[in-house]
Amino acid sequence: MKTLRIPMAMLLMLFAAACVTINVYFPAEAAEKAADRIIKDVYGEQPAAPREPAAEPQSRFQPQVLPARYRYGLLDWLVSPAHAEADLSVNTPAISQLKADMEQRHRQLAPHYTSGAVGMTHDGEIAIRDQTLLALKDRNTVKTLVAKENRDRGALYAEIARANGHPEWEGEIRQTFARRWVDNAPGGWWYSSASGSWKQK
Repeated sequence: MKTLRIPMAMLLMLFAAACVTINVYFPAEAAEKAADRIIKDVYGEQPAAPREPAAEPQSRFQPQVLPARYRYGLLDWLVSPAHAEADLSVNTPAISQLKADMEQRHRQLAPHYTSGAVGMTHDGEIAIRDQTLLALKDRNTVKTLVAKENRDRGALYAEIARANGHPEWEGEIRQTFARRWVDNAPGGWWYSSASGSWKQK
């Protein structure tokens, strides 16, 4: 009987190891930082370099706490999902080109954001909010600019998701950008809620 127990124990350990899963969650904080970098470049603002927090001195006599992975049993470690927090890369040629096109287009759109003719929508795009604020001769031009901007924004969200190996993140990336476009915008610009009502920042 003893000779059967060892192989069975090994079999159970192999089965437990096979149950380990890597859950890569959408990196919301990294997505916000990436969105801020891109948006500030598009808006023509240089993001400030993040300040590193000063390290606090540790006493030699301070008790050390073991990391959680050493406090749990081996079986718990094997069957528990391993959570991986991914970084978000936005340095691809396609993303750089989309950003450059949006930066150039923003110079033409900025006066229309300021006047209130164009506003930011809740889904990370822009729309003509009040065309009566546009001169007749400018209306077709602004409509074309809005259409091109929305096309590039959609391509940007999809490309960021694809470049990071998670095309299923596209919706969450879009939602993150939708919030950050508004948060980084100057006061006085207009944005819409999910219900479609317009508000001035």
